[in-house]
Amino acid sequence: SADREVRIEKLVLNCCVGESGDRLTRASKVLEQLTGQTPQLSKARYTVRSFGIRRNEKIACHVTVRGKKAEEILDKGLKVKEYELRKANFSDGGNFGFGIQEHIDLGIKYDPGTGIYGMDFYIVLARPGGRIAKRRRTPAALGVSHRVSKEEAIKWFQTKYDGVVAGN
Repeated sequence: SADREVRIEKLVLNCCVGESGDRLTRASKVLEQLTGQTPQLSKARYTVRSFGIRRNEKIACHVTVRGKKAEEILDKGLKVKEYELRKANFSDGGNFGFGIQEHIDLGIKYDPGTGIYGMDFYIVLARPGGRIAKRRRTPAALGVSHRVSKEEAIKWFQTKYDGVVAGN
């Protein structure tokens, strides 16, 4: 049935630079170029002296993409990975993620003024009707059979993208 169909709820692109300032601004420009949306800036949760970051310092940027655009960007990202993921890339909640080393692999032209940034892709899968657990008025639990499991996520990836999932 159409209500059991697994689909992409959202795609989150995260680019952690590890410092605030010019490099973070350039990284957010890269995400904006890729998605056409304005990225959010993330702050460090605590100070790590060996990394040279302070608490509440802006160190990363992320953007959430939904709908057709999410599918297009995911397709570009998987092309870089040659449609090959590991079993460890999939979470028990039926979501999956992977990282790429260079954003220019996604088809963005290299600009010496910007530099090269890697980023994380995180994909949240869901079935229609997941809103019942998130709505404000009369929220209800999502039935166990309606949740997306790790196995279903792997199967979805293999059928939709002809992807290969390596063991461990």
